[in-house]
Amino acid sequence: MQRGRRGQRGRRGQRGQRGRRGQRGRRGQRDGEETSGTLAVDDLSFSVESGEVFGYLGPNGAGKTTTIRTLLGFLSPTSGSASVLGADVTDESALLEVKRRVGYLPSEVEYDPDATGREIIDYHAALKGDVRSEALLELFDAPVERRVEEYSTGNKRKLGLVLAFMHDPELVVMDEPTAGLDPLMQERFYDFLADEKARGVTVFFSSHVLAEVRRVCDRVGILRDGRLVALEDVETLLDRSGKRVRVRTADTLDADAFALDGVHDRERYDERELAFTFTGEYDALLTELTRHSVVDLDVREAPLEDVFMRFYGEVDAGENGGEGEGESPRPQTATAGGEFDD
Repeated sequence: MQRGRRGQRGRRGQRGQRGRRGQRGRRGQRDGEETSGTLAVDDLSFSVESGEVFGYLGPNGAGKTTTIRTLLGFLSPTSGSASVLGADVTDESALLEVKRRVGYLPSEVEYDPDATGREIIDYHAALKGDVRSEALLELFDAPVERRVEEYSTGNKRKLGLVLAFMHDPELVVMDEPTAGLDPLMQERFYDFLADEKARGVTVFFSSHVLAEVRRVCDRVGILRDGRLVALEDVETLLDRSGKRVRVRTADTLDADAFALDGVHDRERYDERELAFTFTGEYDALLTELTRHSVVDLDVREAPLEDVFMRFYGEVDAGENGGEGEGESPRPQTATAGGEFDD
């Protein structure tokens, strides 16, 4: 991974990143990064295990990109530390050496519009090597003989994927990797990512597309307002979220029907059909079902979107005086190819 000089284009390639590691925020904040007076991430500590696919979730503005830019040395934490593959991100020489073993796909990237995709690949190959660009080009079907100014958003993303993986890195960091890809190419990317995981490649990517996180990730961290508020494997997150139940009966369902502990997000379709998410005791649910003439019953895992939104709702309740009498929820800590520890 190369950083160009400040404001200078790489020759027929990607426009240069800032030569220094971004703007250092004001000192005095604990374990975080502060930019222009706004604390972007705070008290953040997590780790990504070798060979796992780690999803970093959060809405826009939560601090996902700031975390990534810190781990890659473009920003410096105002306190604490961060490391990638054992290299301190504030040690420029050590980080530069490690970056040869890291692939990076930013959420947005600018290439020299006059360069062809092939010229950009050749430029990056001279910097970090090229083990399999041809195979990746065949897989992702990037139009490398055309100039970048003719590229759609999806084609720029395909080129970015080739650049991120062409040197066979140990760790790949991606920010919204499927943005702009059509559904067919997304499927191809998911299959490719599964193959990379089987080869032992470590993948860290941020996303707000919950379906893809559920499909490809081993663990997820959920970020809110710069704090890590959940960290667990995907299956545990889903198990905790309960089941989505939809029931239709021959009898009329009154307002008290299925008013059980653990019933959330009720949706009434008509007087004989309703749906809800259930996280309570199944004996109580079965007892309630026997009180009605059930015509149809559908029970399935709750969508990850519901899990995410309900989790945020629980955090809001805590912050607004629910459980904990108004205390802000304590963020869970872990530690990410970067660490923010005292």
